[in-house]
Amino acid sequence: MRKGDTILFETPPAIAEFAAVGGKREGEGPLAARFDLLFEENSLGQETWEQSESQLQRHCLDLALQKANLAAAQLDLILAGDLENQCTASAYTLREVDVPFAGLYGACSTMAEALGLAACLAAAGFVNHAAAMTSSHFCAAERQFRTPLVYGGKRAPTAQWTATAAGCCILAGKGQGPFVKSVTFGRVRDYEIKDINNMGAAMAPAAAETILRHCADTKRTPGDFDAVFTGDLGIVGTRLLKEILEKEGLKLDNHQDCGLLLYDIDSQDVQAGGSGAGCSASVLCAHVLPALRAGKLKKVLFLSTGALMSQITFLQGESIPGVAHLVELASEKEGQA
Repeated sequence: MRKGDTILFETPPAIAEFAAVGGKREGEGPLAARFDLLFEENSLGQETWEQSESQLQRHCLDLALQKANLAAAQLDLILAGDLENQCTASAYTLREVDVPFAGLYGACSTMAEALGLAACLAAAGFVNHAAAMTSSHFCAAERQFRTPLVYGGKRAPTAQWTATAAGCCILAGKGQGPFVKSVTFGRVRDYEIKDINNMGAAMAPAAAETILRHCADTKRTPGDFDAVFTGDLGIVGTRLLKEILEKEGLKLDNHQDCGLLLYDIDSQDVQAGGSGAGCSASVLCAHVLPALRAGKLKKVLFLSTGALMSQITFLQGESIPGVAHLVELASEKEGQA
């Protein structure tokens, strides 16, 4: 059933299993114990950072499949994306996995995009099992979007730290859950932010837009949920999101940002918080979904936010459009409604 921009599932598809993999800095953060696998050094034994990110994804996919007791051949489709040009981290990962592949690019919004699309396909019966997966790698992202690490440039206080992490969910038409109850795909919004070191400000308006549309479509408010997770606005974007929603008469008292959950910003040198396609993906799979499965959370909204610029558009002086996709998740104890 569709209401406005929101798709509501009469029979909610299940997230059968999930896995989170991270690097060194993620292993020093507050969620470290909840990751399925952490690496002590970010090269993962590879010759390039781009190869390292592909290995990160492959480990994450393999772990999710092992937990679901599935072989890769039992997947009908893998929806995956990353921050590298032409989604090469995902493509190079999946050249070794003989499964249909749909590459996605929504920048840091890619995990919610992949999860929402996989849920739609599973609910409609077009797939029995599908994987939704995203990743990012700090060093690969710095080389592509900013400057190589050897340059040694000083980072701005509003800048965010790209996570070296990956998350993977296995979707099925039925199962023990957690469940995907609805999906609201976002619209591109551009508030003329041009500072490449302030992604939070660029993405906050899109997050607010998607939350407002979801609430209007469903006649609910954020207060109807245990938590609203965004990824990843950081300190600056979080403040702006609340300001925008308050002007629209909507209070956001139960908000948590994945970029502020992944790291301890007081003790880890991550400036305004975490970011990257792997940030919200890993927090989802290491923190949010386990809490739903354990019944510690019963229903939440999960949004991934993305800044849709490239290194070329930035050099051309373009502004930075943003998008945010929303997935409503429910505990297995709530059942299918």
